[in-house]
Amino acid sequence: MSNTCTSCGACCACFRVDFSVHETEDLGGTVPGGLAVEVNHSIARMRGTDHSPPRCAALSGKVGVRAVCGIYEWRPSPCREFEEGSEACTRARQRHGLPALDGAG
Repeated sequence: MSNTCTSCGACCACFRVDFSVHETEDLGGTVPGGLAVEVNHSIARMRGTDHSPPRCAALSGKVGVRAVCGIYEWRPSPCREFEEGSEACTRARQRHGLPALDGAG
């Protein structure tokens, strides 16, 4: 993953992040329990991503300038699967007034 992707943060302040409760530390996964909210018996959500506007509680810094995921190595599967330069990436960047990445979109 490029430096742009790990410093942008637009996706972390744009989308709700739901994932299996089994990805939380409490159930053997890596996502810190304090950053996850249980939605139901099988789904958890990253704290802050259900707010309006959404902003993941693990994100620090300013989107588009210098934003860092505090749990990058332990992030849930939707974050791991998110693709730099994808259509969703472009939408997130546009919502924050950022241009699409070269070759994206």
